[in-house]
Parts: sequence; C-alpha cells; structure tokens
Amino acid sequence: MEEKLHHATHEGDLKIGHSVIPSAVLDDETRVLISKGFLTALGRPWRGTERRTELPNFIAATNLSPFITKDLRDVLTPVKYKNMRGTTVTGYRAELLPLVCDVYLEARATGSLIPRQLPIAKQAEILVRSLSKIGIIALVDEATGYQGIRDRIALQKILEEYLLEEYERVWAKRFPDEFYVEMFRLKNWQWKGMQVNRPSVVGTYTNDIVYKRISPEVLEEIKKRNKKLEEEGSAKVHQHRWLTLDTGIPALDRHLHAVIALMRAAPNWGSFHRSVKRAFPVKGDQIPMDIPEKGD
Repeated sequence: MEEKLHHATHEGDLKIGHSVIPSAVLDDETRVLISKGFLTALGRPWRGTERRTELPNFIAATNLSPFITKDLRDVLTPVKYKNMRGTTVTGYRAELLPLVCDVYLEARATGSLIPRQLPIAKQAEILVRSLSKIGIIALVDEATGYQGIRDRIALQKILEEYLLEEYERVWAKRFPDEFYVEMFRLKNWQWKGMQVNRPSVVGTYTNDIVYKRISPEVLEEIKKRNKKLEEEGSAKVHQHRWLTLDTGIPALDRHLHAVIALMRAAPNWGSFHRSVKRAFPVKGDQIPMDIPEKGD
C-alpha cells in the first residue's frame, strides 16, 4: 500500500546569513527544510544515511554522539512529502537545524572535533548567530502585537505589486477562447461560441480555478473594488483589468497556460478540479487523493 504523504501548501527560500535553504510548510503545518539545502547550509555534501548508525551523515560521526540530545533525536527522522509540483521530496523539520548547530558548537568547545569538522562548526556558528537575530525579531513582534501589523504590511505589498490603483480603462482580451471551450467540454455543456451568454456559474468557476489560485487576497481586494464601483453607480469591470502589467498580468497568463494544459488532459470536470487542487492548493483546501472514480 502506497504511503500517504503530506503536501506542501507553501514553499520558498529561507535566507540565513549567506545560506539559502529551500523550505516548505506542509498541510499539517510542519515546517521543513529540503535535505540538500540543509546540508549546503552546514557546508556538507549530501551522502544519505549512515548504515551503521541509522543517522544522516552530517551527525553520524562517533565523536559527535555524546552531544546528540533527546530533543535532536525527536526531530531527526527525515520527512517525505509532496511538493507543490507533486514530486516526492525529502526534508527535515526546521527545528533540527539549530539543534545540529549546537552539537558542533558544543563539540568544538570541548575540543572533541577533528580538523575536517572545524569548518562545519564555523558555519554552524554563523547560522546560529543569524538565527538568533531572526528569533529575537519574531519574539519582539509577537510580544508587542506587531505581528498582526507586519502581516497587514506584507499583504499591502502584495496588493500593490499585483493591483493597479485605478482599473485599466482600455479592455484587452486576457482569457483565451480555449479556456471556455475546454470548460464547456469538461462540464458537458453545449458550446455555441463566445458571443452566446455563458452560464452565470462560469464566473464562480473562474474565480475558483484562476484568481483564487493566484492569490486569494488579490481576489478579495478585486471583489471589494468592483463592489465599490457598483455602490457608486458604475458597472463593475472585468477582474483582470485591475491587474498590474508587470506582475499581475504575467501571473495570470502563466496560470492560465498551466490550467488549460490540465483541462486538455482531463476527461471530465471532477478529474480536472482535483488536478487543480493538487497543483495549485489554497491554504485550507483538502488535497484530494488519487482514487479512481467511476464518474464525475
């Protein structure tokens, strides 16, 4: 029976000092660091697990054994999961990094390291210093209540990057005809051409599989702006007319290209929608399992 793996809901590069470590947050809120990036940060090549100790090579040396704590052993098991592209990858819980650094620093302090381990201890010292700076900032933010303000500032930056202050007055076609043709095929609707009125639910589907997958926050802001236009007596505008040309529109184009590819490959709407949820999960979504169904 295939092992059920958690999925990454968020991915990004964690920058600590001069190190860049690919990281992810899983659907159970576990924070992980990718194995190879983890080793690169320590200045070590990845060679897998030492057979004689069942420990990864960066902590398996006999002279390090006295410094391996219970807390470290509790988070030492590698974490296999599906990344946001659906590929199975291996990482380690983020809490492991400072604990491994502590092992090398304590071993160095007692003169227990051999010469080839000294550069690793030096790198561990750099990482610990950088982590302490990050940690104190996070703690102050939490203690002072600035964390919520920080999140709002981050959201504002996203909105400024993706959305225009005033919608684009000149309409330009952004959704290829194929997007709607494929949607009708998958829903088993009769296609009568672009000029025929489409079912009102098409807008709901478009929000779900396109705008929400690009950014739920951006979608909510667009809805607010269109609602305000209606309250002022103006007609709401196509949502893409709010998007910036340098970030918003390219993000829309890339996403549509990927979505249409998934549409082409799907036999029906249910199969397609599961593929979209796996490929472009939104926080809070339940990631569908690959279970064959008789029909959708």
